[in-house]
Amino acid sequence: MKKVTASGKTVEEAIEKALVELNTTREEVEVQVIEQPQKGLFGLFGGKPALVEVEKKPDSIEEAMNFLNVLFEKMGVQVDIVVKPENRETVFDLQGEHIGTLIGRRGQTLDSLQYLVNLVANRNSDGYLRIRLDAENYRERRKQSLEQLADRLANKAIQTKKTVKLEPMQAHERKIIHTALQNINGIATHSEGQEPKRYIVINPR
Repeated sequence: MKKVTASGKTVEEAIEKALVELNTTREEVEVQVIEQPQKGLFGLFGGKPALVEVEKKPDSIEEAMNFLNVLFEKMGVQVDIVVKPENRETVFDLQGEHIGTLIGRRGQTLDSLQYLVNLVANRNSDGYLRIRLDAENYRERRKQSLEQLADRLANKAIQTKKTVKLEPMQAHERKIIHTALQNINGIATHSEGQEPKRYIVINPR
């Protein structure tokens, strides 16, 4: 039950009755006053109670999961979503067969799904929610791969004393590269180009 109609002597009393029936709090509902209370003749006869309609606000995480489940069903893949709160974000860990299809080349499909699911989660949210999609620990494996790449190309720039340009990457992957190289002596990094073809440049000092 996500919507109830309740009555009371006052609007607040009617709302409280609805909250009890919904087993929720005032912050988690939207209230529509259908009728204001009316006093009867001489305050005794023919009065009308307040009437309100109280509806629970959509749960953003639940909406995001429903969106993905419908999408996966249309794609014909069987996926279980394990929700893991982590620091200031919520991780949706995708588990099942043929997960590689959902990851895509260098995580492009996974990143696209993540972008869409964040749009869905935040369309009715009061504050910004951050959902991170992961599958088969891909995010950590990709992070390690990028850090190894960064180390190898930094050494190349130092040894050859020539500028090294990386292929275009998304912003979160460029951040991994910059972070991995920020404390290495003998090089400096910056990004060039416009999205989605923005790339990192490693300069020897």
